[in-house]
Amino acid sequence: MTDLEVMARGLVGGERSFEQLRCHPRLPLVACLDSERPAVHIWDCGAGRLRELGSVGLTSNTYGEAFGWERAERTPAVAWHPEQPLLVVAGEGGLRQWTPAGVSEPEGASATASYRSLAFSPDGQTLWGSPSFRDEGDGWESSDVLDLASGTIGAGPAWDTGVAEHPGGGLVATLSSDQGATHCLFARVDQETASAVMRPLRRALILDCDGYETPLFSADGRHIAIRGNAYDHSVEVFEFPSLHRVLATTLGDPSPGYPYPQEWLDQMETWSRHNIAFGLRPGVLWIATPTGALVEVDVETRKAVEHDVLTGSRLSALAATATGELLVAGSGGDLVLLSVLSGSTQTWTTSRDIARAAAVAFLESTAEIPDDGDDLESHLVLTDGTRTWEADDLATVTAADATDPTWLRLQAAINKAQLESE
Repeated sequence: MTDLEVMARGLVGGERSFEQLRCHPRLPLVACLDSERPAVHIWDCGAGRLRELGSVGLTSNTYGEAFGWERAERTPAVAWHPEQPLLVVAGEGGLRQWTPAGVSEPEGASATASYRSLAFSPDGQTLWGSPSFRDEGDGWESSDVLDLASGTIGAGPAWDTGVAEHPGGGLVATLSSDQGATHCLFARVDQETASAVMRPLRRALILDCDGYETPLFSADGRHIAIRGNAYDHSVEVFEFPSLHRVLATTLGDPSPGYPYPQEWLDQMETWSRHNIAFGLRPGVLWIATPTGALVEVDVETRKAVEHDVLTGSRLSALAATATGELLVAGSGGDLVLLSVLSGSTQTWTTSRDIARAAAVAFLESTAEIPDDGDDLESHLVLTDGTRTWEADDLATVTAADATDPTWLRLQAAINKAQLESE
């Protein structure tokens, strides 16, 4: 049994609340995305206290009636430097960076570049942006690799939804989305060249439809969780490096399909899309609820324990800090820092050792996609956590059951139609 203890409380000014919390990977800092406008607020969450340090985009126009894609396109993308107190924000005014000294334009990068997703390479020397700003098309076929020292911008692989660094090092996960299916791609991080680039690997997860959030690794690197999708408030957890699915659940009622009735739109706004976090305790996923409670889920046994945190207030965001505390935001403008007290003897050092072994095992179980592998899907070995498909398998499948995922039924129908037309 885990006990939660309130360490500090903060109250956001005005009528706003926070809808996303992005903690620095090593420092006691958190970037809080405003629910009212495309602005980012930076708070100090160290030494058992909460203190606001600054903001980016505070004078932006409010979201107003924007919903769905219109809202998503205005939401800022943020990325913390892996070591320094440096936050880069891609918003309506282009690229900006925050440090304790204030807000400025990043050196060596076009301040007018507009990215939907940002991430630093693990060495902190390179900024990855998607979609590509230099691509003359829509940009989604590639990404930008910005060398911050030289100011040069190179080409990177296509990705569209955040980048998660595996705690074991040398490995990242990101998403390549399509309305029919989404690939969770894993990539080796090449830091031998002048600018770190992602080198996609053959093993990948396949998820139904699109609309997922950035993947989330556990502190010991033994699990990866994915929150989504565009139609259901789903949560899936996979073992790592096996990619065996150990948990799949839907929060609330699933979507009734298009066109969406108002009651479903209301539900979509009630459950936060940024409401999961892994703490230090191995095998435990935390889920924030609309009722003000945190649910502690053992992903192996699927046993759940509910903890009251903000009774009567919807939890609008959840994240884990660099030292394992939980940070929750409430719809009433609350920000609460919680210590997690449990009987676990696992330490950060132990977690890192376990994570390194998991990363090495995964890298040894797969291979890089060739540089000339323009047709990405033809090189992937896909799994949904229960079954595995080689590219040739999917090219020839012509039958699927009603219980199969939508993407597989679509692939079978397309292949069958092609055979019948020949």
